[in-house]
Amino acid sequence: MTITPTPLPDLLLLQPHPHRDRRGWFMETFHADWFAEHVAPVHFVQDNCSVSRRGVLRGLHYQLPHPQGKLIEAVQGEIFDVAVDMRRSSPTFGQWFGTVLSARNRRRLWLPAGFAHGFYTLSRQARCHYRCTAYYRPEAQHTIAWNDPDLAVDWQLSTTPPLLSPNDAAGLPFAAAPRFP
Repeated sequence: MTITPTPLPDLLLLQPHPHRDRRGWFMETFHADWFAEHVAPVHFVQDNCSVSRRGVLRGLHYQLPHPQGKLIEAVQGEIFDVAVDMRRSSPTFGQWFGTVLSARNRRRLWLPAGFAHGFYTLSRQARCHYRCTAYYRPEAQHTIAWNDPDLAVDWQLSTTPPLLSPNDAAGLPFAAAPRFP
């Protein structure tokens, strides 16, 4: 597995390497000891799966209190995945990073606790897998407006406007959103 740092501290891209032969390929997708040694010493407690059609935008979400670290991958289709640094003590506080995750490129994005997360579906359909370090708690959920001008995320939209849930459509401005220490 190759680890690639991003411009935001602690936010990492992970690239597994499939073993190919005439039958197809095999790839280890997660190994707890390796992850603890090379990425972060965390314990995952919940796995989630979402299916979204083209033009769906989910996010930007985070939990406070009870923050979640997340390991994100697209196991079918293609998404533009975005993380926003919500850690007030970070030198990159308020900055975002985006990357394409797809079944084809097999990349994963590690978001430690303290980041907001969202994605936009680029393909006809995408299925995403999230591995989380804390349980989902609806009372701790916060949503930042996907189109906040202070963040100016370039979502690479192919449909305007994107398809949003009522919760995502009512996201808070970044300036009003609760922050991590």
